[in-house]
Amino acid sequence: MHATRVVRAQRSSAQGLAWGASPSLCRTIGLDGPCARPGCSRPGRCGRLRVGGGGQQEDSPQRGLVSPQLREEAQRGFATLEDPLAALLDMLDSSRGWRGKGPSLEAWVARELKRCLQAQLCPGPARGSPGLKQLQARAVKLLAESPPGLVEPLVSIFQLQDADRSPLLAHVHRLHQEGKFKEAIVLGAKLRLQADLDVEKMCIPLLLQDKADLVERYVDGFPDLQRRLLALMDSWCQPGFDIRVVARRYPQTTLRLERLSPRALGRQVLRLLEQHGLDPDLCPNVVNQQRLAALRYLCYKRLVERSVSRESWAEHVQGLAGQDQWLQEQLLQLLASHDDAALVAQCALDLLLPEERLPASVAAELRQLRIQERTAEAPLEDGKDDYYQLPIPREHLHFLASWEDLARHQEELLQPGQVVGMDLEWRPSFGAGGRPRASLMQVAVEGRVFLLDLPRLSSPAGGQAPQAFFRLVSRLLTDPSITKLGYGLAGDLRSLGASCPALAQAEKQLRGSVDLLQVHRQMRAADRPAPGVDGAAGPRGLSLLVQQVLGKPLDKMQQLSNWDRRPLCEGQLVYAAADAYCLLEVYWALCREPARFHLSGDLARSLRLGRGERAGPGELPPLQKALTSPQQVPAGEDAAPEVPARAFRVVCDSMLQGLARRLRCLGIDVLVLATGEDHRRAAEVARQEGRVILTSGLPYHKLRAQVGAGRCLSVDCSLKARQQATAVIRHFNVRVTHSDIFSRCQACNCHQYLKVSKDVMKQLVWLSGHPEGPSGTGDKAAQIEDERETGSAPEEAPGGCTYEPSCRWLEEEDLQSRVPATLGDGTRLQLSGVPAGVLRRPGLRHFYCCTGCGKVFWEGSHLGRVAENFREVLEGVPGSHEPSRAPSPASSPS
Repeated sequence: MHATRVVRAQRSSAQGLAWGASPSLCRTIGLDGPCARPGCSRPGRCGRLRVGGGGQQEDSPQRGLVSPQLREEAQRGFATLEDPLAALLDMLDSSRGWRGKGPSLEAWVARELKRCLQAQLCPGPARGSPGLKQLQARAVKLLAESPPGLVEPLVSIFQLQDADRSPLLAHVHRLHQEGKFKEAIVLGAKLRLQADLDVEKMCIPLLLQDKADLVERYVDGFPDLQRRLLALMDSWCQPGFDIRVVARRYPQTTLRLERLSPRALGRQVLRLLEQHGLDPDLCPNVVNQQRLAALRYLCYKRLVERSVSRESWAEHVQGLAGQDQWLQEQLLQLLASHDDAALVAQCALDLLLPEERLPASVAAELRQLRIQERTAEAPLEDGKDDYYQLPIPREHLHFLASWEDLARHQEELLQPGQVVGMDLEWRPSFGAGGRPRASLMQVAVEGRVFLLDLPRLSSPAGGQAPQAFFRLVSRLLTDPSITKLGYGLAGDLRSLGASCPALAQAEKQLRGSVDLLQVHRQMRAADRPAPGVDGAAGPRGLSLLVQQVLGKPLDKMQQLSNWDRRPLCEGQLVYAAADAYCLLEVYWALCREPARFHLSGDLARSLRLGRGERAGPGELPPLQKALTSPQQVPAGEDAAPEVPARAFRVVCDSMLQGLARRLRCLGIDVLVLATGEDHRRAAEVARQEGRVILTSGLPYHKLRAQVGAGRCLSVDCSLKARQQATAVIRHFNVRVTHSDIFSRCQACNCHQYLKVSKDVMKQLVWLSGHPEGPSGTGDKAAQIEDERETGSAPEEAPGGCTYEPSCRWLEEEDLQSRVPATLGDGTRLQLSGVPAGVLRRPGLRHFYCCTGCGKVFWEGSHLGRVAENFREVLEGVPGSHEPSRAPSPASSPS
């Protein structure tokens, strides 16, 4: 037969053919050769498909390689069958190889038959014919035992989505009752049974298992189900709801409840509302929680930072709280928790809050305000000289709102070779979803600032003003001779594109630009906070950069004002102009004295190398040098005393998980608050255990007051985790050596390991039920994939960087049991994360197990990467940049 010749030809090739299946399966399509897998003790019954050979190959869905020649033979075999669908069912009835979890020849045959039917290479029954109905009834019975790889082809081949729905629904319900929730929801979606199934019943266990992506696909295309799903998720966000009550209904299921905090659920709900274009009124709990978060933020800005005007604050608060009684009560509690009774009374006066609902001290202040008709704005308005002042006359601010205005100033805006500062303003949306629509675009040139009224210049679409505006902005962005300055320029251009569809590609068109945000990040990573600059309590972002370079911060009082209102008030006009013009002055100062701000190279020349321009061959642009090679700052007399990494102890809030992992990589003792845990717990732990608090949230001021000076640091969230770790190490003068790297477990913070020999690890993995035994040959493709994931390195890396933690060998008495492998204190070793390819890796001698969580590590290239990433803060760095061996965690490193 054709297939027999194919098999024999493949056997004689260099790589050979290894496959197996039941004899009936082979006879069905003419593949009647026995299994040729070397060493197989069950010829014809192993159910494994591995086809290899010379020439072009294709990937099969089960990671196998199937030769085109075998595929053609199968197609010819199907074409000779009178009823290929019945033959497939006969094959499945008589075979058991497809019922396992691994790949099988039966599943491959089903997929090939599906391919042939779709390409009309073999006959198939007509839709709705009596013969098809009989075949559908047989196929439905097989679904109960079908693995996921076989379900999809069966549904397609037998058109099960059109079959009698009763047995299909019964099968889905049976899967659900057996705890196979994923299989049930996937099959229900493939059979289009969503309208006949209870969406809450189907989706709840998947949400509890953190498989929201499956749930989203399940309701896709069903608006009513989408609304019901969102209503369910919203009900979990109501105050006082305990998700553990729901979880008790699924005692045998592994759940991930830490991903179901109200905040995380709220983010998912808001994303789905925007994605499906549904009414936010469907989710009142999430919307109220979002508004409450905005109220907290506004109260912080007004009562703590005092960086928002009375008018803007009152307008936003009234818009958020409205007539909602619950939000009004929360607002009163926020105000009552503040100590400055006079300022709270002023807020109450602005909001017209009833006196009887205020604390007695605040009510007394409120009565005095009404009697004396005085305001509490004076403290906020005083001290204007403490902020950056716009250095140009008021008459040099130009508000452009028509095409005539644009034409009048076009030459000044598009002067070749000049430097311009660009910024955008928009009305705050407080997380309402979507990118905000920009209201004002500022363009500053030397001596002048132009304020472009976007609502008037971008409508009506196709009008004279929008066309003139589009042409002017396009020319400005694409001219490489004009240096465009910004702070977070890419985000501003995306907002501009969202507001003006004609400029949707503005970010891609940009040429000759410099984002000072990137320069600022490198400045912060290269140096501790400048003298007199408190990076937490003081200004942030662009305001901080302006203070560090020009000596005074920006006045952000108008930042949260209503930028959609026309006309803009005088304060808004001056604020907007200063926001753009300060970019020019910062740029000029950096160009004059790059070394003063720890930026290497000729910054003035590097800033000219914007997008679309290149440095000479083999030359690194000086700006890139400035952003990657900061000069080291010598420690001053006031530098903090040096502290060894293993003696430095910190506690992080839950928003700094990435920073915590990096610090643990360097041997630092790091505790992390659980999601939703009260920040006051950080102060309590810090006092009891002598730890330093690292926080990224608003409670910094309260925490600092509880632990004293120098024991609390606000971490800049705009930096990446590696940069944050570098900044923390420099700030506290922590000494880190190569021996500190990986001296502590990244996952659980434990610092005690056990060394396990390779042979013992093989035995433990095999006993745990790993598909590869100690002597198994395994799957070559899987081995290559495993080794690629974990990485490999020479036995002794150049530079002398090796990993030799101080730990003892695992002894027999250390194990409470071998199956499952459990230490004496009950810690179970996480053996499922050890790939088979690592166990076969030449030169790998031993593994390391964390005694705290059971995580398994092995030698790899991770140490070299960490050493290179933190090269500038490591003590005694080897001269070589080559990667070194290090323990790699059983899961992919962060």
